[in-house]
Amino acid sequence: MDWILVVDDDTSNLRIANRILSGEGMRVSCLKSGEDAMRLLQQNRPDLILLDIHMPGMDGFETIAAIRKEEATADIPVIFLTADDDSNTEKRGLEAGAMDFIKKPFVPEVLLLRVRHILELIRLQRDLAYEVERKTQEIMCQHERLERITRQIIRTLSGAIDTKDTYTNGHSTRVADYSKEIARRAGFSEKMQDDIYMMGLLHDVGKIGIPDAIINKPAKLTDEEYAIIKKHPVMGEKILKNITEFPKLGAGARWHHERYDGKGYPDGISGQDIPQEARIIAVSDAYDAMTSRRSYRDVLPQSKVVAEMQRGKGTQFDPDFADIMLSMIAEDADYQMREK
Repeated sequence: MDWILVVDDDTSNLRIANRILSGEGMRVSCLKSGEDAMRLLQQNRPDLILLDIHMPGMDGFETIAAIRKEEATADIPVIFLTADDDSNTEKRGLEAGAMDFIKKPFVPEVLLLRVRHILELIRLQRDLAYEVERKTQEIMCQHERLERITRQIIRTLSGAIDTKDTYTNGHSTRVADYSKEIARRAGFSEKMQDDIYMMGLLHDVGKIGIPDAIINKPAKLTDEEYAIIKKHPVMGEKILKNITEFPKLGAGARWHHERYDGKGYPDGISGQDIPQEARIIAVSDAYDAMTSRRSYRDVLPQSKVVAEMQRGKGTQFDPDFADIMLSMIAEDADYQMREK
């Protein structure tokens, strides 16, 4: 049973949150101050904390700072509860380590969806780390079974990544498929093709740590929000580095937003310094972005996609891998290689 700690100085808010969450089979503890919360956390560890921002004594920002300071509680996910509707509050909350925001007064369906989603993502992360650690300690005769289980976990995690983003469901699988085909045409071994496929599946895994409110924002992102989005490659590598059976997985996550001319992120590396797997995924990622629907546009015409791919050769993209993608597009006369 998931344990949710709700911290709010308003008794009516506590009562409403308790009724909504406990009605769905969750264990709920309600406290009225940051001080009470810190006392409880000295001996207990809830699965998720819903934390009001404006409280007497320790406010929400002070409380989350204290939570993040202690090693035993630093990784407990926190969702801020607030009636505020200004960007500065949101920016401060995200910088402080909140995973998301829930507006007050509560909308029951929204409260449940956000709580369930965060719990599911955290559970997937923990299960992945646990499985990898447990399996890598087994003897070599179990290697084949370990690899199969790890691949299943990778596919599950990939699905969770895509469902987090309202506008790009299926994106990770398509990027993986395109990347594997580019690798095949480039003459890579079957083992390397399979590795690139797995790297493609998890290239966006760092988005697990980005709040839904930013990922699914239909309007243009602010500079602060874009800076948070740009953290997902580093976060992705951090998640994947523990998968010892696939030591190169993190390369696709960290460097798929690097550019061939060195103007990408997070490290600003260029040319052949970018791992070839990441250069392939960068081409596939950009292609799928252009051939998928967004909140503000439909799938781009194939002629426009070709023009953009040509324009990016040698600047945004490795020219050799861009040429392979262009040949794949040329063979796709019915424009089937896109989001359906």
